[in-house]
Amino acid sequence: MTDRSQWNEEFSRRFSRHEKELRGLYRELYGNDEKAWDYYLAVLWRAYSERPESLCALDREREAKPDWYRGHELVGMLTYVKAFAGTLQGVRSKLDYIEEAGVNYLHLMPLLESPEGRSDGGYAVSDFRKVQPELGTMDDLAELARDCHKHGVSLCLDFVMNHTSEDHEWARRARAGEKEFQDRYFFFDDWNIPNEYEKTVPQVFPTTAPGNFTWCDEAKKVVMTCFYPYQWDLNYRNPAVMNDMTDNMLNLTNHGVDIIRLDAVPYIWKELGTSCRNLKEVHSLVRIMRMTCEIVCPGTLLLGEVVMEPSKVVPYFGTVDRPECHMLYNVTTMATTWHTVATKNVSLLKHQLGQVFNLPKDYVFLNYLRCHDDIGWGLDYPYLWQFGMDEVGHKRFLNDYFTGKWHGSDARGELYNDDLRLGDARLCGTTASLCGLEAARYERDDVKAEFACRYDIMLHAYMLTLSGVPVLYSGDEVGRENDYGYHNDPIKCEDSRWLHRGDMDWAAAEKRNKRGTVENEIFSSLRKLEKLRTKHRVFDGNADTWIIESGDSSVLAIGRWCRGQKLIAVFNFSKELKTVRIGEHGDFTDLMTGKRRGAIAVTLRPGDFAWLLGA
Repeated sequence: MTDRSQWNEEFSRRFSRHEKELRGLYRELYGNDEKAWDYYLAVLWRAYSERPESLCALDREREAKPDWYRGHELVGMLTYVKAFAGTLQGVRSKLDYIEEAGVNYLHLMPLLESPEGRSDGGYAVSDFRKVQPELGTMDDLAELARDCHKHGVSLCLDFVMNHTSEDHEWARRARAGEKEFQDRYFFFDDWNIPNEYEKTVPQVFPTTAPGNFTWCDEAKKVVMTCFYPYQWDLNYRNPAVMNDMTDNMLNLTNHGVDIIRLDAVPYIWKELGTSCRNLKEVHSLVRIMRMTCEIVCPGTLLLGEVVMEPSKVVPYFGTVDRPECHMLYNVTTMATTWHTVATKNVSLLKHQLGQVFNLPKDYVFLNYLRCHDDIGWGLDYPYLWQFGMDEVGHKRFLNDYFTGKWHGSDARGELYNDDLRLGDARLCGTTASLCGLEAARYERDDVKAEFACRYDIMLHAYMLTLSGVPVLYSGDEVGRENDYGYHNDPIKCEDSRWLHRGDMDWAAAEKRNKRGTVENEIFSSLRKLEKLRTKHRVFDGNADTWIIESGDSSVLAIGRWCRGQKLIAVFNFSKELKTVRIGEHGDFTDLMTGKRRGAIAVTLRPGDFAWLLGA
């Protein structure tokens, strides 16, 4: 039995608030395994006891204001340490730049130890307690987190919980035949059971990593590998996995990580005869993790990576009484936005945003135009069917448009995982290149460059209009273009996602303060938008939001209302001058110019927008 006499008042109070539910869920998953339960409690108490006092103080501050992340002050940036600044110490040296960019939420892509060439960009972790050596150490991570907090920046890190690298100690010992560690994965003596799984489990990467299992010659067994052969799926039906992975997560929070991004969370529970996606046990596990954080490190947020349709995403918020993730990615809106860029038709975007606007205001989404990953065309095809768009043909059009094959398109991107059998592929490219800036500069066409720059800013203004947390991909703040150098790298050349993951161009970033440059135009415009968003309460997460009918298929209009302030936001996705009837009477101020402007009829240049604030 756990000796609770050592527990202090704070820990005991937090634990008692959750004890009944926590114990019940643990029993549902692992039965009456008292040894496992006692070990889990020991993990929690040890992590709490070892937590630095500065982080405990931050916990108490955030406990007193639990909705600290729900307002309209957070602006995120997503980046790779090596690409951005070389090392963790390099990132520390760039915190002034990050602050200048208006960023107070920094998401560093996977940086824990992983084998070069077999890591899927760091998502095959070989040691959850070590930083990749060329990036620094865990002490460097803690030092960076402390400096981030001094700058008012919250630090986000990925927690790759579905699998480990085949080089992880558990995997090495499993290969050597130790049953205790084979039980931490899914090992089978032959292909009979794996073949049964394959009947119902979809493939994650059917072209680059087909199948969900790999033969392990050293162990003479089959092991489950749903993502890549070098990523071995963990067996969360084993409480040892749950307990030790919880310990690994809390170690990150004790190094100052404020936001834990739960990678591939829908996949973490496997059951024969199912799709092994979104099973009810997954929600039990995430709920346990939420309560774990509320007991040990209540200043920590859980960000769920659920790259699925909205009906599968929303349940990961949990309920009011039993919350799970604090935040989720607004992935469908991202894909629908780029669909709108290509089609110049806002119908699907209005349809999709209408669904998001009707969700409870407690739900906090991360909104983004681009991220480290590809753009997958997970659109609402039943809705598009009424416009004569079939799924395969429409995906082909979108990919042709954004790779510049479509007549009149200035977008420049590359395909990822092109599945000729299904007529499907995903897309890669930076925001600026997909908006046509790269092509315009190559052609030395100033008119095209001006339009592409304006379009890029319009898309960011649209993203900042939405409730939630807007996140920039590093370099987008200065209009970074595609980096084709990855084609010459033997490790990266097979993965086109490195097209938009290139190194930060600090020479280009230096131009952000030089008038007349694209870098200055985009950087200064985004900074102005961010300041306006922070200043005006109408952007608060609790604001009422709705779609306004513009009467034009290429113009999106959004209304926001909060405590007496009204915002009319209008976005022209077309290449034509547009005047649309909004029909809003009263006095409005154009936030970008500071001038009075009517909202009965709004005229916009091609690819432009208006933020109109009224009382």
